[in-house]
Amino acid sequence: MVSNPVHGLPFLPGTSFKDPTKTAFHRSQTLSYKNGYAVVRRPTVGIGGERLQVNQLSQAELDELANKAPILTYGQPKQAPPAEFIPAHVAFDKKVLKFDAYFQEDVPMSTEEHYRIRQVNIYYYLEDDSMSVMEPVVENSGILQGKLIKRQRLTKNDQGDHYHWKDLNRGINLTIYGRTFRVVDCDRFTQVFLESQGIELNPPEKMALDPYTELRKQPLRKYVTPSDFDQLKQFLTFDKQVLRFYAIWDDTDSMFGECRTYIIHYYLMDDTVEIREVHERNNGRDPFPLLMNRQRMPKVLVKNAKNFPQCVLEISDQEVLEWYTAKDFIVGKPLTILGRTFFIYDCDPFTRQYYKEKFGISDLPRIDVSKKEPPPVKQELPPYNGFGLIEDSVQNCFVLIPKAPKKDVIKMLVNDNKVLRYLAALESPIPEDKDRRFVFSYFLASDMISIFEPPVRNSGIIGGKYLGRTKVAKPSSTAEDPIYYGPTDFFIGAVIEVFGHQFIILDTDDYVLKYMENNAAQYSPEALLSIRNRIQKQEAPAPELEKEKHQEIENVAQLPDYPEHSGQGTACPESGSTFTGAKERPWSVEQELSKQTREDPPGVQELEALIDTIQKQLKDHPCKDNIHEAFQIYDQEASGFVDKERFFKICDSLNLPIDDSLIKELIRLCSHGEDKINYYDFVRAFSN
Repeated sequence: MVSNPVHGLPFLPGTSFKDPTKTAFHRSQTLSYKNGYAVVRRPTVGIGGERLQVNQLSQAELDELANKAPILTYGQPKQAPPAEFIPAHVAFDKKVLKFDAYFQEDVPMSTEEHYRIRQVNIYYYLEDDSMSVMEPVVENSGILQGKLIKRQRLTKNDQGDHYHWKDLNRGINLTIYGRTFRVVDCDRFTQVFLESQGIELNPPEKMALDPYTELRKQPLRKYVTPSDFDQLKQFLTFDKQVLRFYAIWDDTDSMFGECRTYIIHYYLMDDTVEIREVHERNNGRDPFPLLMNRQRMPKVLVKNAKNFPQCVLEISDQEVLEWYTAKDFIVGKPLTILGRTFFIYDCDPFTRQYYKEKFGISDLPRIDVSKKEPPPVKQELPPYNGFGLIEDSVQNCFVLIPKAPKKDVIKMLVNDNKVLRYLAALESPIPEDKDRRFVFSYFLASDMISIFEPPVRNSGIIGGKYLGRTKVAKPSSTAEDPIYYGPTDFFIGAVIEVFGHQFIILDTDDYVLKYMENNAAQYSPEALLSIRNRIQKQEAPAPELEKEKHQEIENVAQLPDYPEHSGQGTACPESGSTFTGAKERPWSVEQELSKQTREDPPGVQELEALIDTIQKQLKDHPCKDNIHEAFQIYDQEASGFVDKERFFKICDSLNLPIDDSLIKELIRLCSHGEDKINYYDFVRAFSN
């Protein structure tokens, strides 16, 4: 409780009275936040809410209030740990002080200079107080420069004291090993470091220059030649100026002559000419650089100079009336030098500029002297000799060591061990050959044909291998572009000519029929028709049964959603199996004949590819259930479609040895509308 004393009464008990209006007796806050930061502020009211004077509390008292901590509650504050010690070699690692200095060196044996000023750089390494002196290398100075004093601690007096960075400053002399260096300046880092350590730096000085070096920088004295025909002036004016011309020497008129390329150099400084050879790679010539050495070339000789012994003595001005000059070398004109006629067809840009400024010739065109190569001679192959394959024999005409022709490896792997066999008869006017029968084997992997004649007892003809495995070309093809017999050329009734002998195909095996059914699009309608006629003659059913069967086939074929045959076998509405046997082929062949003029839609191609994949998996795990009978029970009308709900129930009851992903994809492709599924296509995938 706080009481306020009455004015004039002592502050004693009984003389003070309580102020009922004062209710807050807490201590005023000295901390506040400003812009998100905690700051100290002076309290404006005291205990009880009385207004305080503005300067009643000093800054020290405010700091004491702000930093006062309750010692009784938390104890004495802990002392902060001392800073971590860092050694000098770590703190000053890679920190170097650099000073620019110079020293004077006497030159006693020279008339041009008496002393020499050499500029150096003094480096002081703070990590170990070592120093080094380096002199920048000047090219072609003739003085050993670089490292003058290697890195070490340098002594400054006879007592053995070493130089310290406190001893270094600008504008002082340093004596090192008897040589006095004048320090003139330092770099920025050195200046900042020394000033931070309290060292007052002297003002920088100007670097002293070497008088002899400055003398060499002055331009040389120029001499003016009074005469325009002075050879010295020509030498000094046109030194290192050369005219370059590109020329050819055509010597094809002589025996074993050829057209060769040269480079003609005309030196303006002394009017000499040089002819250089241009060598090409593998030209068969020695790499001799010059055809004619550099010399002055006479253009017109005096009358009696023809008898002058040029091979012994040099030609002088007395034997020559006129020498070759730059105006005699013109692009596009011939030039005769030492009995050889050179044709100049081009020059370099400097020569063009010189002719433009000197003679006013601005147009020096480049002449194309390249000869067009004759058209390549078409290689004519010799006639085929009949030995081996045509491709193997042709290799002898291409390379010295022939190699076997490349084979289609993918085709060989896909069609490995696939052979088409046909029964054929020999067409011959000899009566004994009419009853001979031959077996043609066509190998799909290599497109080769072999012929075997079955031996017949008491026929008088030795059977066995009639023709080894080889490719047979058609009689209408040529040796340059041979056309070999393919699988589509073999069908019942086809005539095959093998090396002058004609054979007629009479029959095929079941694998050929299946191959033709799977690849019906490759065969001609004539080939498919011959297979159909052969099967009809083989079956020869009764007229009534045949009529009923054809009527049933026509009724099924007229269904709007009945699946078309696509080369892998078609479901038969009567038996539920695919037409891969001999009894059911007429229907599938007729279907193929009817669709020769149209292409399969993309969905049918995808379905057939999936059926082919499923049938390959069924070779290792055959399906034991009769799938077609299971679906036929619920298809009383023989429409070929079943509801989806009933279809899935039938599939759950069957044991299908196929991956679920393939089954789902097959059901998707066999779906017809939203509620129907064509089980004919589904059954085809599981029929062998």
